[in-house]
This record gives sequence, C-alpha cells and structure tokens, in this order.
Amino acid sequence: MVLRWIVLFVCVCAAVRGIPRHSVRKFPEGFLFGTATASYQIEGAWNADGKSENIWDRMTHTRPDHIKDSSNGDIADNSYYLYKRDVQMMRELGLDFYRFSVSWTRILPSSFPDRINEAGVNYYNNLIDELLKYNIQPMLTLYHWDLPQKLQDMGGWTNPEIVTWFADYARVIYTLFGDRVKYFITINEPYQICNSGYGIDSLAPALNSKGIGEYMCAKNLLLAHAKAYRIYDEEFRSTQKGNIFISFSAQWYEPASDSVADLEAAHDANQFNWAQYTWPIYSETGDFPPEMRKRIAAKSAEQGFPRSRLPEFTHEEIEFLRGTSDFFGLNHYSSYYIHRNGSIPVHEVPSYADDLGVGSYSLPEWQLGASNITKYVPWGFRKLLNRIKDDYKNPPVFITENGVATHGGIMDDDRVQYYREYLGALLDALDDGCDVRGYTAWSLMDNFEWTSGYTESFGLYEVNFDSIYRTRSPRKSAYVYKEVLRSRQLDHHYEPDLTRPITIDPGH
Repeated sequence: MVLRWIVLFVCVCAAVRGIPRHSVRKFPEGFLFGTATASYQIEGAWNADGKSENIWDRMTHTRPDHIKDSSNGDIADNSYYLYKRDVQMMRELGLDFYRFSVSWTRILPSSFPDRINEAGVNYYNNLIDELLKYNIQPMLTLYHWDLPQKLQDMGGWTNPEIVTWFADYARVIYTLFGDRVKYFITINEPYQICNSGYGIDSLAPALNSKGIGEYMCAKNLLLAHAKAYRIYDEEFRSTQKGNIFISFSAQWYEPASDSVADLEAAHDANQFNWAQYTWPIYSETGDFPPEMRKRIAAKSAEQGFPRSRLPEFTHEEIEFLRGTSDFFGLNHYSSYYIHRNGSIPVHEVPSYADDLGVGSYSLPEWQLGASNITKYVPWGFRKLLNRIKDDYKNPPVFITENGVATHGGIMDDDRVQYYREYLGALLDALDDGCDVRGYTAWSLMDNFEWTSGYTESFGLYEVNFDSIYRTRSPRKSAYVYKEVLRSRQLDHHYEPDLTRPITIDPGH
C-alpha cells in the first residue's frame, strides 16, 4: 500500500497542481450549493426554555481563559430568536440547502429520551418549516461538538455506553424531523472531537489524555455513528426516503520532498488524520488503517504496554461499520507539507503525535490575509478529492464545509479569492472524474469560533456583536457567492455592485 502511494505521489505531484484557469466554467446540472452553521456557535439562549448545560457551556463559563477573547456562546448570533432573519439571508443568497445542527440538550435536557423539551422542538420545527417555505432544503447535523455535560461527567465519548445514548438521541431526531428533513449528518468532524477534545486540550472537554483518550473516543464515536445510520436505514428510510452520512475534517498532507521517508510520512499523516475515520466506513477491508494499527502497536510495545493503545474492533463491529454513509461528507480548509520527524519531547510520549512521528509546515505564500487559522492551497483540495476517489472507488462526495477566516470587514477580497480558487479546484476534480454532488460554504455568518471566540470571522455576512440586534450585513463574498448560485457558473472576473443592496431574487 505504501509503495503504491509513493509511486502515485511521484507521478502526479506536478500534474494535479495544475495552473489556475480563469475562464467562465459551468457547474454540472443538479449540483447543490449551501451554507453551514452549528448550534452552539449561533443560537445563543444557552439556558432558555428548558435547555440544559453542554460541554461548551461548562468550559466557557469555568475556563474563560481557554478562549482567546474570554468570550462564550451565551448569546452568539442570537439565532434562537433571529432565525427568520437567517432564512432571509439564505433567500438573498439563493441557497439550495442550509446545513445546521441540533443542540442535544435543547431537545433532551436530561440527555435521555425520558423527557422531550417542547420549546426546543418548536424552535427547530419553526426553522425547518421556514426553510421549506422558501424551497431551501434543511441538512440537519445531529452532533456538532456540544455533548451534554451530564454525559461527559459519565465519560463522554470514552464510555462505550455512548453508542446507546447517541442511538436513542438519533431515533428521537428522526421521529421529530425526518418527515421534512431529507439530509441527515450523524456527527461532525470526528478527528476534532477525539484528538482535540480527548487527546489534547484545545477543544471541550479538554481532557488532555494523549495517546489513549483519543483512540477510545474514535472507536466509540464510529460505532455510535454506525448505530445511528443502521437505525435510520432499518426503521425510517423506507418511509422518510432521506439520506444519512457523516462529515469528516480532512486536510491534504503533501510530502515535503521525494525522499522515501517523506513520502511515507505524508501517506501516514493522511491515514492517521482522516482515514482513521474514513477507512472503517469506505474501504473494502474495514477496520482502522493498517499503517495506523501497525505503528501504534509497535510504539505501545516499546513503551511497555501489554497491548496496543488503539482499541480493536471485533469482526462483527468491522462489518457493522462498513458502508454506513450515503455520502462522503468532507470539511476541508488547508493543506500542509509533511516530513518524517522522530524528535518528540519526552513529556509527549505516549501521544498521537509520537505515534504518527511527522513534522508539518506551510509556506508563507499560503497565508491569505491576517488569519493563521486557514491556509490557501487550492491544489491540495483537488489532490484530496482525487485521493478519496482512488482509495474508496469514487464515493459520492458532499463538501459540507469550506471557507477562510478573516479579521472582519465588508470588503473581504481574501475570502472572494479563496472561494473562487477552491471552487475552481473542485471543478478540476470534477473534470478528473470525482463524484462531487454539492458544496457548502462555511459560514453563513460570523459566529462563535470555538477557542478563537469572536476574533476570527468566517461569515459571508458580517455580524455586529456589539449590537443587541446582532445586525447582519452582506460582505462582498456574499454578492459573489450569490452570483455563482444564480448563474451556476464560476466567473473570476465578475465584480458585484456593492452600492446596490443584496436582494431576494423573484421566485426564491
């Protein structure tokens, strides 16, 4: 496997980068466009109408120093009360669909289905009905990082019982909303949930259990996803006739040189970072990627562990997981150069970083604007899509997040450039034969950006967080994205007239 990818890297490295093409290019008929948000990042009303505490409520209230500007999502965009304005913005853009997430604790305050919170159900019913009123398809994410604190107190994603807890929650969601929602995403970004929340302490619940916690989380999360998928497939699909899938964060990891060591390092980085979650679902063999199992088992033995720190799947679990996604949900933001690196500090052993054993860097010219969160490498996006095609027999892909952070301002030419070139890379991938069905811009509007708080802005619409009205204003990128959706084509030379207000097209 490794040798095959070494040869592939050498053969196609230059070819896939390509040269930016700025002629007007059409998107395929039926290609879908949308935007995305997440419940904790926009809703606010953190303890209103029966909602209980989640892990982000707990962390931002007890450890405000963990957030760059010591802020929280208590109010955020106040979308719990302003959802009609949100839908108006979607109509202005001309969206085909809107991806949002449900707050587990707003629906099930006890974390369990013994009591369903009517006020929470009404909120999401109102949002869904408002979307459908204007022919905007809802794409509902069941879990976008905001685990009930009560479940975290019982171990969260490291407790195998979470497979049952999540399945019960999923069944409630399908029952409540599946008559109108035809796109469900079970879980958003497993890598961030497990590696950043349980391995290191950059995201809630910030456990810092390196080398052990992230792998326990990974197994349980994958099984919880599979259980939720099987429930929909067996109990709801025949009547609701929808689609259900999982959304992965996948960046592209490019070898820093043509040396065997760096080629192997880049291959391992792709296997550890995203194939850890995609391989069990989409590969012919299932299970965690073989390179990952081999490296962690060897490291564990060297460190004196009686068995691999990476939990094993049973044969039954492997088969239970395989094939449990109607689409390949892809969140993509950046790419990195990778080289082999064995110099991990002693205090970082054991750890995911030590198990992988690579170093990474980006080039200065990849920085677009003032933000360090995202990097501008459109050719990496194309390579990633081709890798998914080649590894997994070209599954249908839905881009469920893509975007760039700025530091505010209406004239966001950096974002316009980013979107245009990444959409161009997507069109290149379509020309390569990749089966991409839709694209989701992150985000509809500025929101609470996790540990960055409100210091980073991803929105097509700027939000004034100093105003009690949380005024939303379209950026230049909103005008440009609207034109892409209206014309169903990418025109790098289009310049919007920003003196004219953005309006809702007739019929939308």
